Amino acid sequence: MIDRRHALMLPALLAAPAVLAQAPTKMTIATGVDPSFAPYYVAKEGGFFERNGLDVTVNTGPSGSAMVAFLVGNQINSAYGAEQAGVSAHLVDANVVAVAEGTALLRWISVLARNVPDMDGLKGKRVGVARGTGSETFWLSVVAKLNLNPADYTIVNVEAPEMVAALERGNIDAFAVWEPWPTRAMRAIPNTRILVSNESIQIVRNFIYMNKGWAQGNAETTARFLRALIQAQEFIASNPEQAAQQVSRFLRLDRALVAELMTKVAYKMDLTADSVANIQLAIDQLRGMNRLARPVTPAEVIWADPLRAVAPGRVTI
Repeated sequence: MIDRRHALMLPALLAAPAVLAQAPTKMTIATGVDPSFAPYYVAKEGGFFERNGLDVTVNTGPSGSAMVAFLVGNQINSAYGAEQAGVSAHLVDANVVAVAEGTALLRWISVLARNVPDMDGLKGKRVGVARGTGSETFWLSVVAKLNLNPADYTIVNVEAPEMVAALERGNIDAFAVWEPWPTRAMRAIPNTRILVSNESIQIVRNFIYMNKGWAQGNAETTARFLRALIQAQEFIASNPEQAAQQVSRFLRLDRALVAELMTKVAYKMDLTADSVANIQLAIDQLRGMNRLARPVTPAEVIWADPLRAVAPGRVTI
Protein backbone atom coordinates (compact mmCIF):
# COMPACT_ATOMS: atom_id res chain seq x y z
CA MET A 1 0.00 0.00 0.00
CA ILE A 2 1.26 3.52 -0.84
CA ASP A 3 0.98 5.96 2.08
CA ARG A 4 -0.17 9.55 1.64
CA ARG A 5 3.36 10.94 1.46
CA HIS A 6 4.38 8.54 -1.32
CA ALA A 7 1.07 9.08 -3.07
CA LEU A 8 1.83 12.79 -3.27
CA MET A 9 5.29 12.09 -4.67
CA LEU A 10 4.10 9.63 -7.30
CA PRO A 11 2.79 12.14 -9.89
CA ALA A 12 6.06 14.06 -9.73
CA LEU A 13 8.08 10.89 -10.19
CA LEU A 14 5.97 9.82 -13.14
CA ALA A 15 6.31 13.26 -14.72
CA ALA A 16 10.09 13.41 -14.30
CA PRO A 17 10.97 11.38 -17.43
CA ALA A 18 8.77 13.66 -19.57
CA VAL A 19 10.42 16.77 -18.14
CA LEU A 20 13.86 15.33 -18.78
CA ALA A 21 12.87 14.35 -22.31
CA GLN A 22 11.90 17.97 -23.00
CA ALA A 23 15.16 19.44 -21.69
CA PRO A 24 16.93 21.25 -24.55
CA THR A 25 20.04 19.65 -26.01
CA LYS A 26 23.21 21.60 -25.34
CA MET A 27 25.54 22.59 -28.18
CA THR A 28 28.59 24.84 -28.41
CA ILE A 29 29.23 26.64 -31.69
CA ALA A 30 31.74 29.33 -32.64
CA THR A 31 32.46 32.02 -35.20
CA GLY A 32 33.81 35.56 -35.56
CA VAL A 33 32.40 38.97 -34.65
CA ASP A 34 31.04 39.75 -38.07
CA PRO A 35 27.52 40.42 -39.47
CA SER A 36 28.20 38.01 -42.34
CA PHE A 37 27.68 35.25 -39.75
CA ALA A 38 24.22 36.63 -38.91
CA PRO A 39 22.34 33.28 -39.05
CA TYR A 40 24.19 32.11 -35.92
CA TYR A 41 23.35 35.30 -34.04
CA VAL A 42 19.74 35.50 -35.23
CA ALA A 43 19.13 31.83 -34.46
CA LYS A 44 20.30 32.58 -30.90
CA GLU A 45 18.76 36.03 -30.35
CA GLY A 46 15.55 35.24 -32.25
CA GLY A 47 14.91 32.03 -30.31
CA PHE A 48 15.14 29.69 -33.29
CA PHE A 49 17.60 27.39 -31.52
CA GLU A 50 15.38 27.32 -28.45
CA ARG A 51 12.22 26.56 -30.45
CA ASN A 52 14.04 23.61 -32.00
CA GLY A 53 14.89 22.17 -28.61
CA LEU A 54 18.50 23.39 -28.49
CA ASP A 55 20.44 25.19 -25.78
CA VAL A 56 23.24 26.71 -27.85
CA THR A 57 26.28 28.60 -26.58
CA VAL A 58 27.72 30.86 -29.30
CA ASN A 59 31.42 31.59 -28.75
CA THR A 60 33.20 34.29 -30.77
CA GLY A 61 36.86 34.77 -31.68
CA PRO A 62 39.09 36.90 -33.93
CA SER A 63 37.51 35.43 -37.08
CA GLY A 64 35.14 32.70 -38.12
CA SER A 65 37.97 30.85 -39.78
CA ALA A 66 40.05 30.91 -36.59
CA MET A 67 37.24 29.12 -34.78
CA VAL A 68 36.90 26.33 -37.37
CA ALA A 69 40.08 24.74 -35.98
CA PHE A 70 38.22 23.98 -32.73
CA LEU A 71 36.19 21.36 -34.59
CA VAL A 72 39.34 19.25 -34.71
CA GLY A 73 38.90 16.66 -32.00
CA ASN A 74 35.30 17.86 -31.50
CA GLN A 75 36.15 20.69 -29.11
CA ILE A 76 33.00 22.43 -30.40
CA ASN A 77 30.03 21.14 -32.38
CA SER A 78 29.88 23.64 -35.25
CA ALA A 79 31.75 26.63 -36.67
CA TYR A 80 31.06 29.24 -39.35
CA GLY A 81 34.01 30.34 -41.50
CA ALA A 82 35.61 30.55 -44.93
CA GLU A 83 36.61 27.89 -47.44
CA GLN A 84 40.34 27.68 -46.80
CA ALA A 85 39.88 27.29 -43.04
CA GLY A 86 37.53 24.36 -43.56
CA VAL A 87 39.85 22.58 -45.96
CA SER A 88 42.83 23.12 -43.65
CA ALA A 89 40.94 21.75 -40.65
CA HIS A 90 39.72 18.78 -42.70
CA LEU A 91 43.31 17.92 -43.57
CA VAL A 92 44.07 17.69 -39.84
CA ASP A 93 40.86 15.85 -38.92
CA ALA A 94 38.76 14.29 -41.69
CA ASN A 95 35.71 14.62 -39.44
CA VAL A 96 35.67 18.40 -40.07
CA VAL A 97 33.19 18.86 -42.92
CA ALA A 98 31.05 21.58 -44.51
CA VAL A 99 27.34 20.88 -44.12
CA ALA A 100 25.97 24.07 -45.72
CA GLU A 101 27.05 27.25 -47.44
CA GLY A 102 26.03 29.98 -45.04
CA THR A 103 26.91 33.25 -46.75
CA ALA A 104 27.99 34.53 -50.15
CA LEU A 105 30.08 37.66 -49.61
CA LEU A 106 28.94 39.78 -52.55
CA ARG A 107 30.51 43.16 -51.72
CA TRP A 108 32.30 42.38 -48.53
CA ILE A 109 36.07 41.99 -48.84
CA SER A 110 38.45 44.70 -49.99
CA VAL A 111 42.07 45.62 -50.43
CA LEU A 112 42.23 48.93 -48.61
CA ALA A 113 45.31 51.15 -48.37
CA ARG A 114 46.52 54.37 -46.76
CA ASN A 115 48.25 57.00 -48.90
CA VAL A 116 48.24 54.66 -51.90
CA PRO A 117 46.31 55.81 -55.01
CA ASP A 118 45.78 52.48 -56.78
CA MET A 119 46.94 48.87 -57.09
CA ASP A 120 50.02 49.94 -59.08
CA GLY A 121 51.03 52.15 -56.16
CA LEU A 122 50.80 49.18 -53.80
CA LYS A 123 53.95 47.57 -55.24
CA GLY A 124 56.73 47.35 -52.67
CA LYS A 125 54.29 47.90 -49.80
CA ARG A 126 53.33 45.83 -46.75
CA VAL A 127 49.92 44.17 -47.00
CA GLY A 128 48.16 42.79 -43.93
CA VAL A 129 46.59 39.37 -44.51
CA ALA A 130 44.99 37.02 -41.97
CA ARG A 131 46.58 33.69 -42.88
CA GLY A 132 44.27 30.71 -43.31
CA THR A 133 41.10 32.80 -43.61
CA GLY A 134 38.96 34.40 -46.32
CA SER A 135 41.40 37.31 -46.15
CA GLU A 136 44.17 35.15 -47.60
CA THR A 137 41.81 33.45 -50.05
CA PHE A 138 40.79 36.85 -51.37
CA TRP A 139 44.33 38.26 -51.58
CA LEU A 140 45.46 35.24 -53.58
CA SER A 141 42.48 35.69 -55.90
CA VAL A 142 43.39 39.36 -56.39
CA VAL A 143 46.97 38.36 -57.28
CA ALA A 144 45.72 35.75 -59.77
CA LYS A 145 42.92 37.85 -61.31
CA LEU A 146 45.05 40.97 -61.81
CA ASN A 147 48.11 38.95 -62.84
CA LEU A 148 50.24 40.48 -60.10
CA ASN A 149 53.72 39.34 -59.06
CA PRO A 150 53.49 38.11 -55.43
CA ALA A 151 57.14 39.07 -54.91
CA ASP A 152 56.19 42.75 -55.31
CA TYR A 153 54.41 42.74 -51.93
CA THR A 154 55.46 42.00 -48.36
CA ILE A 155 52.71 39.99 -46.68
CA VAL A 156 52.30 40.60 -42.94
CA ASN A 157 50.18 38.14 -40.98
CA VAL A 158 47.64 40.21 -39.01
CA GLU A 159 44.39 39.08 -37.38
CA ALA A 160 41.37 40.94 -38.77
CA PRO A 161 40.50 42.92 -35.60
CA GLU A 162 44.08 44.27 -35.43
CA MET A 163 44.28 45.51 -39.02
CA VAL A 164 42.84 48.99 -38.53
CA ALA A 165 45.21 49.71 -35.64
CA ALA A 166 48.18 48.27 -37.56
CA LEU A 167 47.36 50.50 -40.54
CA GLU A 168 47.02 53.56 -38.32
CA ARG A 169 50.36 52.85 -36.60
CA GLY A 170 52.10 52.39 -39.93
CA ASN A 171 52.96 48.72 -39.36
CA ILE A 172 51.27 47.94 -42.67
CA ASP A 173 50.40 50.07 -45.71
CA ALA A 174 47.31 48.13 -46.74
CA PHE A 175 45.20 45.15 -45.81
CA ALA A 176 42.91 42.62 -47.43
CA VAL A 177 39.97 41.78 -45.20
CA TRP A 178 36.23 41.67 -44.77
CA GLU A 179 33.77 44.15 -43.32
CA PRO A 180 33.39 45.93 -40.96
CA TRP A 181 37.15 46.63 -40.92
CA PRO A 182 37.40 48.45 -44.29
CA THR A 183 34.49 50.74 -43.36
CA ARG A 184 35.93 51.33 -39.90
CA ALA A 185 39.34 52.15 -41.36
CA MET A 186 37.92 54.67 -43.81
CA ARG A 187 35.98 56.36 -41.03
CA ALA A 188 38.94 56.50 -38.63
CA ILE A 189 42.06 57.01 -40.76
CA PRO A 190 42.58 59.90 -43.22
CA ASN A 191 43.65 59.15 -46.80
CA THR A 192 42.44 55.56 -46.80
CA ARG A 193 40.62 54.12 -49.77
CA ILE A 194 39.46 50.83 -51.24
CA LEU A 195 41.72 49.81 -54.14
CA VAL A 196 39.75 46.74 -55.20
CA SER A 197 36.72 44.90 -53.82
CA ASN A 198 35.76 41.26 -54.14
CA GLU A 199 32.78 42.04 -56.39
CA SER A 200 35.12 42.16 -59.39
CA ILE A 201 37.46 39.41 -58.18
CA GLN A 202 35.76 36.52 -56.41
CA ILE A 203 32.66 35.81 -54.35
CA VAL A 204 34.13 34.38 -51.15
CA ARG A 205 31.79 32.06 -49.25
CA ASN A 206 31.40 31.19 -45.58
CA PHE A 207 30.35 27.68 -44.67
CA ILE A 208 28.69 25.96 -41.73
CA TYR A 209 31.11 23.27 -40.54
CA MET A 210 30.48 20.40 -38.16
CA ASN A 211 32.39 17.47 -36.73
CA LYS A 212 31.02 14.57 -38.76
CA GLY A 213 31.59 11.96 -36.05
CA TRP A 214 29.61 14.01 -33.54
CA ALA A 215 26.90 14.86 -36.08
CA GLN A 216 26.39 11.22 -37.06
CA GLY A 217 26.14 10.24 -33.41
CA ASN A 218 23.63 13.05 -32.81
CA ALA A 219 21.65 12.95 -36.04
CA GLU A 220 18.41 14.34 -34.63
CA THR A 221 20.22 17.22 -32.93
CA THR A 222 22.08 17.96 -36.17
CA ALA A 223 18.77 18.06 -38.05
CA ARG A 224 17.26 20.45 -35.51
CA PHE A 225 20.38 22.62 -35.66
CA LEU A 226 20.23 22.95 -39.45
CA ARG A 227 16.49 23.53 -39.33
CA ALA A 228 17.02 26.40 -36.88
CA LEU A 229 19.65 27.98 -39.15
CA ILE A 230 17.34 27.73 -42.17
CA GLN A 231 14.58 29.41 -40.17
CA ALA A 232 17.00 32.14 -39.11
CA GLN A 233 18.08 32.68 -42.73
CA GLU A 234 14.46 32.96 -43.83
CA PHE A 235 13.77 35.44 -41.02
CA ILE A 236 16.72 37.59 -42.13
CA ALA A 237 15.29 37.68 -45.66
CA SER A 238 11.74 38.55 -44.58
CA ASN A 239 12.50 40.78 -41.58
CA PRO A 240 15.79 42.58 -42.35
CA GLU A 241 15.29 45.41 -39.85
CA GLN A 242 14.50 43.09 -36.94
CA ALA A 243 17.36 40.79 -37.94
CA ALA A 244 19.78 43.72 -38.00
CA GLN A 245 18.60 44.73 -34.53
CA GLN A 246 19.25 41.21 -33.23
CA VAL A 247 22.71 41.06 -34.81
CA SER A 248 23.53 44.52 -33.47
CA ARG A 249 22.47 43.46 -29.98
CA PHE A 250 24.47 40.24 -30.05
CA LEU A 251 27.63 41.84 -31.44
CA ARG A 252 27.21 45.16 -29.59
CA LEU A 253 27.78 47.03 -32.84
CA ASP A 254 26.06 50.15 -34.14
CA ARG A 255 22.67 49.14 -35.55
CA ALA A 256 22.87 51.40 -38.61
CA LEU A 257 26.30 50.02 -39.51
CA VAL A 258 25.10 46.44 -39.10
CA ALA A 259 22.02 47.07 -41.25
CA GLU A 260 24.21 48.57 -44.00
CA LEU A 261 26.71 45.73 -43.91
CA MET A 262 24.03 43.03 -44.06
CA THR A 263 22.93 44.34 -47.48
CA LYS A 264 26.37 43.45 -48.88
CA VAL A 265 25.99 39.68 -48.50
CA ALA A 266 23.52 36.92 -49.38
CA TYR A 267 22.55 34.48 -46.64
CA LYS A 268 22.13 31.08 -48.25
CA MET A 269 21.93 27.84 -46.21
CA ASP A 270 22.32 25.65 -49.28
CA LEU A 271 24.87 23.63 -51.20
CA THR A 272 25.29 24.40 -54.91
CA ALA A 273 27.80 24.10 -57.71
CA ASP A 274 29.21 27.46 -56.54
CA SER A 275 29.83 25.96 -53.10
CA VAL A 276 31.81 23.12 -54.66
CA ALA A 277 33.77 25.51 -56.89
CA ASN A 278 34.85 27.65 -53.94
CA ILE A 279 36.01 24.64 -51.93
CA GLN A 280 37.97 23.52 -54.99
CA LEU A 281 39.52 26.99 -55.26
CA ALA A 282 40.64 26.79 -51.62
CA ILE A 283 42.20 23.38 -52.29
CA ASP A 284 44.03 24.75 -55.33
CA GLN A 285 45.30 27.74 -53.37
CA LEU A 286 46.57 25.59 -50.51
CA ARG A 287 48.31 23.33 -53.03
CA GLY A 288 49.95 26.37 -54.62
CA MET A 289 51.30 27.42 -51.21
CA ASN A 290 52.55 23.89 -50.44
CA ARG A 291 50.08 23.68 -47.57
CA LEU A 292 48.10 20.73 -48.87
CA ALA A 293 49.35 17.90 -46.65
CA ARG A 294 47.55 15.24 -48.68
CA PRO A 295 45.26 15.02 -51.73
CA VAL A 296 41.67 16.00 -50.99
CA THR A 297 38.55 16.68 -53.05
CA PRO A 298 35.46 18.87 -52.46
CA ALA A 299 33.40 15.68 -52.16
CA GLU A 300 35.43 14.79 -49.06
CA VAL A 301 35.17 18.24 -47.48
CA ILE A 302 31.44 18.72 -48.19
CA TRP A 303 28.97 16.41 -46.42
CA ALA A 304 25.55 17.06 -47.93
CA ASP A 305 23.51 14.30 -46.26
CA PRO A 306 22.27 16.24 -43.20
CA LEU A 307 21.05 19.26 -45.19
CA ARG A 308 19.54 17.00 -47.85
CA ALA A 309 17.58 15.18 -45.16
CA VAL A 310 16.22 18.43 -43.69
CA ALA A 311 15.71 20.51 -46.88
CA PRO A 312 16.38 18.48 -50.03
CA GLY A 313 15.59 21.42 -52.33
CA ARG A 314 18.52 23.35 -50.91
CA VAL A 315 21.06 20.77 -52.11
CA THR A 316 21.80 20.89 -55.84
CA ILE A 317 25.21 19.19 -56.04
